[in-house]
Amino acid sequence: MMAGISTWLLTAEARGSLPSGSFDASPQIDWPVTPAHAAAIREDALSRAAVREPGLLRGSSGPAGTSTGGTADLLTCRYLADEPSGTSPKFNCVLDGGEIVKVKYGRNSEIHAEAAATNLLSLLGYPADDVRVVSRVRCYGCPRFPFLATQLLSIARVPALLGPHGYDDAYTDFEWVAVERRFNAPAIETPDTEGWAWYELKSSQAPRTELDALRLLAVFLAHWDNKSENQRLVCLDQSPAQPDQPCARPMLMIQDLGATFGPTKVNIAAWRDMPVWANRATCAVSMKPLPYQGATFPDARISEAGRAQLAQALSALSADQIKGLFADARFPEYQSATDDDRDLEAWTSAFRHRVNQIASTSCPAHQPLTTNH
Repeated sequence: MMAGISTWLLTAEARGSLPSGSFDASPQIDWPVTPAHAAAIREDALSRAAVREPGLLRGSSGPAGTSTGGTADLLTCRYLADEPSGTSPKFNCVLDGGEIVKVKYGRNSEIHAEAAATNLLSLLGYPADDVRVVSRVRCYGCPRFPFLATQLLSIARVPALLGPHGYDDAYTDFEWVAVERRFNAPAIETPDTEGWAWYELKSSQAPRTELDALRLLAVFLAHWDNKSENQRLVCLDQSPAQPDQPCARPMLMIQDLGATFGPTKVNIAAWRDMPVWANRATCAVSMKPLPYQGATFPDARISEAGRAQLAQALSALSADQIKGLFADARFPEYQSATDDDRDLEAWTSAFRHRVNQIASTSCPAHQPLTTNH
């Protein structure tokens, strides 16, 4: 009986051949470095990295599934087997044309949080991955439960049993998933370091106004799962032909915002009632009360210029734009105990309540960065 259950879990849902097209993966290439020089290249780029760039657009355009891969109601892709990471059900899939997308599925709060948070970053002019909720993904080669399947096969030490694209002539459909299209810029990494930690910003040469606005935005969203892998250092240059070239236009990104609008994730009461300021009089911020006790985010005091920049950007969003963030991310469908319209109004009200905490404050002049709070 257990063998039968395991077989059912690992097999695809239905028979069907992959449509015609080019479903061979074209992986995004990182900034080319050699192990001997990687740390120095990264350190230089991190110290000079910008937070925003005027006129910067996402790396992908259009709703996922409309320009490549199918219609707005059905995204077609080919399974790409990878080692499992994290704890949320997800898998990688290849669109027609070779682009690799990440698909999060199941009753998963990260689907909703990441879609809303990344789209907010984009609205405010920050670089962000394109994360959208799609009604249905048809994954050719996918087991019924791809994340569980890869975990079981890894535990059994046969991770390659399914092959790089899973099953031939079979597919599984996934409804109401988040599809992530990666921001089109090479990442700058070392063999030992992926992404960047918030405490590393103390050596940044970027304007403090920009850095403080970004810090405050992270607190506004309650981005508590801020380990270094959940931020990304990228280069806006074209990749050089030879490795170990300095990046002329490095940029900071937040790349995984699934653990937001809480704590822990997508909890309207907790998010609405959690103060933005640890100490409003000194504009001190802290994530120590959140899960992981702040993780890589050190306590800080926000400058008046940084506060004003974010306050102006957030206050400029209309009610329809705010409501649209939550509607497009299907917050009511996740929190299904409430009426849809009332739920959207409640999230919009919570958003504006938190914006008001920032907009109605005035920070002292000549703020030190760190705080002993």
